Amino acid sequence: MRSALDRAAAGEPLDAAAVEVLLHARGDELDELVATAAAVRDEHLRAEGRSGIVTYSRKVFVPLTNLCRDRCHYCTFVTVPGRVESAYLEIEQVLEIAREGAAAGCKEALFTLGDRPEDRWSAAREWLTERGYASTVEYLRDCAIAVLEETGLLPHLNPGVLSEAELSRLRPVSPSMGMMLETTSDRLFREKGQAHFGSPDKDPALRLQVLEDSGRAEVPFTSGILIGIGEDHAERADSLLALRATALRHGHLQEVIVQNFRAKPDTAMRSMPDADLHELAATVAVARLLMPIGVSVQAPPNLIGDEQQLMLRAGIDDWGGVSPVTPDHVNPERPWPHLDELTAQTGQGGFELRERLTAYPRYARGGGWLDHRVAGHVAALAAPDGLAAEEVQLRGRPWGT
Repeated sequence: MRSALDRAAAGEPLDAAAVEVLLHARGDELDELVATAAAVRDEHLRAEGRSGIVTYSRKVFVPLTNLCRDRCHYCTFVTVPGRVESAYLEIEQVLEIAREGAAAGCKEALFTLGDRPEDRWSAAREWLTERGYASTVEYLRDCAIAVLEETGLLPHLNPGVLSEAELSRLRPVSPSMGMMLETTSDRLFREKGQAHFGSPDKDPALRLQVLEDSGRAEVPFTSGILIGIGEDHAERADSLLALRATALRHGHLQEVIVQNFRAKPDTAMRSMPDADLHELAATVAVARLLMPIGVSVQAPPNLIGDEQQLMLRAGIDDWGGVSPVTPDHVNPERPWPHLDELTAQTGQGGFELRERLTAYPRYARGGGWLDHRVAGHVAALAAPDGLAAEEVQLRGRPWGT
């Protein structure tokens, strides 16, 4: 541990063995680790031109469909056709949510949905066919265009595993996209009873390919890991190093989320203990040390209890999407903190809380990262520094011109 801490403090490269050791830091060693990570976070903020600023995105959550072809053992977002009134939200329902968000000052429409439900459920296939769509991705694209044109909110798309062609097809309608890597552990995917067994889209090789394809497609991308789902520290280290590698290769990774597992009732993993928050802090700190300057690190504020100060000390610089309108449909039992509370907690940690857009400033400012058909929508909501403009009238803008 001493050698790994010294290497981290000196800014030396960290190999897999050192990363694995640092993930075990607790007590005084954790204090030393987070102090080093906080210094790197401050360097990152200076380089990004926002010293002393921690960000969040004001959003609405659009659960386009709760159907999915996967069977993750910890998920309550996904259901089966007999338990929902409709396989998908209609476009008008999507717009109703988006308009409510626009009225509350939101600038992001977060589309979350199950992976390719039409491959598993006839109800999903029939719903799409009746409306003239061949796939969920095709329908998602039209929903995103409708949100851009009717409300001005910026879509952030989380449709799961996509091909490079699908990523390129969605890029013109969304300033940013995302998919959690979760873990590179093949064991959790292959072994019966493990978290990802029976979930074809949780094959680590597929998810790593999406990270590479999104980089080649020049999509500003958010990813991250989920800790405490049965992975060991070596597997966790490998996951973080994989994220670092794709960020270095392509420069498209705008944010890494370090999310802690929280057990949910009525799931196969309901008896699994919650991830320890000091273990989360160590993982956040290691993520900050590993990620290139320019990649933000986030811990979801509704999953960390009262440990906001610990996460700030550990090196986060973003709280992710927070909604004043819609619940977290993936973690409905854990509401987002009120923005006044988040502002106070951030201030207590010595930082100013500022709103950002779905695309981080370095991507929002251009440089070829945004398709010309959506760049104007982003510019309409951006301040000169690339963060969200404080006083702006949201309105729909034509898409495709």
